[in-house]
Amino acid sequence: MKLFVAFLLMLAAQAGHTAYPERPITLIVAYPPGGGTDLIARALAPYVEKNLGGAKIVIVNRAGAGGEVGFAALAAAPADGYTIGFVNTPPLLTIPIERPAQFTWQRFDYIGNIIDDPCNFSVHSDTNVKNLAELAAYAKANPGAVTVGTTGIGSDDHLAMLKFERAAGVKMRHIPFKGSAEVRAAILGKQIMVAAINIGEALQYQKGGTPLRQLGQMSEKRSTLAPNVPTFKEQGFNVVMASLRGMAAPKGLPPAVREQLVGALQKAVADPEFQTKAAAYFAPLRYLAPSAYATELKEGEAEFKKLWQTMPWTDK
Repeated sequence: MKLFVAFLLMLAAQAGHTAYPERPITLIVAYPPGGGTDLIARALAPYVEKNLGGAKIVIVNRAGAGGEVGFAALAAAPADGYTIGFVNTPPLLTIPIERPAQFTWQRFDYIGNIIDDPCNFSVHSDTNVKNLAELAAYAKANPGAVTVGTTGIGSDDHLAMLKFERAAGVKMRHIPFKGSAEVRAAILGKQIMVAAINIGEALQYQKGGTPLRQLGQMSEKRSTLAPNVPTFKEQGFNVVMASLRGMAAPKGLPPAVREQLVGALQKAVADPEFQTKAAAYFAPLRYLAPSAYATELKEGEAEFKKLWQTMPWTDK
């Protein structure tokens, strides 16, 4: 009789807990279609779906305010595992430092980091500028004439521009866009002189037919993706900047759901087929498990708070 009662209780418990996922999952990308984050999200989604038992992932682009619109939407969503999203540094960390925001990095449960992409300066291939020294010389001779397209105020691209201005002793003009796809269109149309985008994105766009010349990459050493592109440090400018792109969910995920998502992402990033696709997109993979990812974000926030004290990045 006791066994029968226990069996009934087990059935009741199972009936009260539906399997996850039982409906489509929304994946928020805080930037427009065609940018680096959007492309890697669409390449990765089928592999996460496979590792969640065939669940459907629907990608929704919520662009605006340098990522703030999408990050805020993700933070405000129910913590049930049916809304997840990409979060990008530095904007995830810098936006709440520079102004009141509806999110902080602590408002999320982290599923894992996927990309670590160094920043880069690119120009149209028709431009006479061939390297950073020539860019600095032109900017000194023509104060404010160098226009730099970025993915928004406080983005890695914008901070990179400010760091270069300081290192080179020049002044350039900031042109913010909603995402790197718009920066690409602007450099293609020669509406801006410099595209400040990640090296992986620059290589993608170049492969796709955009006539670009990379002036330098902002990594400590040359990326294997671009072994022929010198670093800023090699050219005498101490500028290092990169963007992490990872996956997160609203804070408070049920532990079992979080475990499923973390496992599905880890397997997806390790899938050789996905890695081949990522390489084709020039996406530099760097998987970080949730705890390591959170530690890096905490350290990054401290660094950007110090930077804010010496070099506030809001446009005047």
